[in-house]
Amino acid sequence: RRFEEHDRKFNEILERLDEHSRRFEEHDRKFNEILERLDEHDRKFTEIVEELKLHREKLEEHDLKFDTLIRRLDALGSRWGIMSEKAFREGLKEILKEYFDARVEKWIYNDKEGFVFGYPSIVDVDIVVKNGEHLLVEIKSHVSKSDVGVLLRKGKLYEKVNNIKPKLAFLTPYIDVDAKEDAKRLGISIYSI
Repeated sequence: RRFEEHDRKFNEILERLDEHSRRFEEHDRKFNEILERLDEHDRKFTEIVEELKLHREKLEEHDLKFDTLIRRLDALGSRWGIMSEKAFREGLKEILKEYFDARVEKWIYNDKEGFVFGYPSIVDVDIVVKNGEHLLVEIKSHVSKSDVGVLLRKGKLYEKVNNIKPKLAFLTPYIDVDAKEDAKRLGISIYSI
């Protein structure tokens, strides 16, 4: 009887061990599935990282191309501005001469002391002279705040060199708001095209 009891308990233990083995196998199977899924996620994550890296490189490449385009457009705009300023200046010169009997010339002066720009440079400005009045005119496609200070210093230099106080004016299609306020405050006329 004792043996039978032991056998029964032993069989129970064996059954339990079998059950545990089955459970371990099931856990192993599930664990392996999880590992496979993790491996798949790792592969997908690596693919995504590589794709993001390619996108970043493309964005950097596009940034460079965009910067180059902006620089070229700025250069083109600058050249166009210079060409149109020159053409406008020549047309205005002829109109003022023919219809208003005004003398139009370009004043060029070697500013050795650096009064206008803070360092020695050649200074030039358009001058309209009529009935003894001198008007220094800056014809610009765009006037910024710093341009106001430059014209003001050109006017003071002109007065110092020629002993004639000129009037000052900008002829421009576009002037920054702060530049316009400063020009008005300083008595500089603004003629918008």
